[in-house]
Amino acid sequence: QVRLAESGGGSVQPGGSLRLSCLVSGLTSAQYCLAWFRQAPGGEREGVATIPKAFDVTYYPDSVKGRFTISREKNMLYLQMNTLKPEDSGVYTCAAQEAHPASCAALLQRGHFDYWGQGAQVTVSS
Repeated sequence: QVRLAESGGGSVQPGGSLRLSCLVSGLTSAQYCLAWFRQAPGGEREGVATIPKAFDVTYYPDSVKGRFTISREKNMLYLQMNTLKPEDSGVYTCAAQEAHPASCAALLQRGHFDYWGQGAQVTVSS
């Protein structure tokens, strides 16, 4: 059974940093994509970062590029968020999808992931 569990959310002032963690277990495929999504109240879910299992190739939308960094180590997935803005507030969720590494960016843009965590709240406010 695939399980994903986030930790590390919280509140921070604009310009601050937070790191989210996600414990990933149960994935048996040799190829899969890992990702982070976020959703603000009343807003649509947005993919903010993705990385394949076996390659250090990352993809970010322009809204977070240069400020967010996705990484993975063993069974952990991380999202380092710097220079946070109020519009970065929302529920952040990690996700996984069995797929070829070349598909990760497209899957992120479409939100086509099968496995999801429960979400962690991030609030950026002064």
